[in-house]
Amino acid sequence: MMKRYGFLMLLSMSVLAGQAQRGDVQQIQALMTQQVTAWNQGNLAAFMGTYWNSDSLLFVGKNGVTYGWQSTLDNYRKNYPTKDEMGQLKFTLLKIQALGTGFYNVVGKWQLTRKMGDLQGHFTLVLKKISGSWKIIQDHSS
Repeated sequence: MMKRYGFLMLLSMSVLAGQAQRGDVQQIQALMTQQVTAWNQGNLAAFMGTYWNSDSLLFVGKNGVTYGWQSTLDNYRKNYPTKDEMGQLKFTLLKIQALGTGFYNVVGKWQLTRKMGDLQGHFTLVLKKISGSWKIIQDHSS
C-alpha cells in the first residue's frame, strides 16, 4: 500500500512539473512574440520591456559585450535609428530548454527584412522568472 501511494505521489508530482514546464514554455513563446510585435511596430521601448531592467543585464553582439538595460537600449537606438533601418523582424525558435527552477535557455534564428538589405543571425538567450514574469537576463546575438 505504501509503495503504491509513493508511486502515485511521484507520478502526480511529475505530471504537475510537466504542466508547469509547458506553461513556462508558452509564456516564453509569448514573450518572443511580444518582442517581434514591438520591433515591427518600431517600438524599441516595448521591445526592451522583455529584458531585465538592471545594470547586470548582459548583451553580447558583434561589437562585444554590453552591460545594463539602458546601455543595451542606447545601442539599439544607435544601430536602428529609424523604422526603415529596423525593418521587419522574424524569429525562428530552435530550442527552449529549462536550466533549472526559474531559468530557461532559448536558441533561435533572427531575420530582418529591410529595404536597405536583409540581415540574419542566431541568438542564445538566458531567461529568468523575476517577480512572476520571464525576463531576458542574457542575450548573445550574432
